[in-house]
Amino acid sequence: MGMSEPSVTLAPSAAARVAAIAAKQAKPAMLRLSVEGGGCSGFQYKFGLADAVEGDDSIAETDGVKLLVDPVSLDLVSGAVVEYVESLGGSAFRVTNPQAASGCGCGASFSV
Repeated sequence: MGMSEPSVTLAPSAAARVAAIAAKQAKPAMLRLSVEGGGCSGFQYKFGLADAVEGDDSIAETDGVKLLVDPVSLDLVSGAVVEYVESLGGSAFRVTNPQAASGCGCGASFSV
């Protein structure tokens, strides 16, 4: 595959948040994004701190923070941007996914 452009982008807002959470938990600043079946639109995003990079992960890096995506999930989120959004309703990581044909109001699930 070589050094191609990462197909998923970690926005600086999300990178800063991951770095803060990781520092508190004394973990490496790595966020894993995976896509699971379920949610109100068919698929849902799942975020979690990662302890290590898996062999076939796609890695995007912003400000020293890595975003890891497994190959299966990558097909569904290629071209997406992960942001950290703070609003009155609460703060959360949000995925802006150009492949999602329809999303749900909460932004946590989508269909393709």
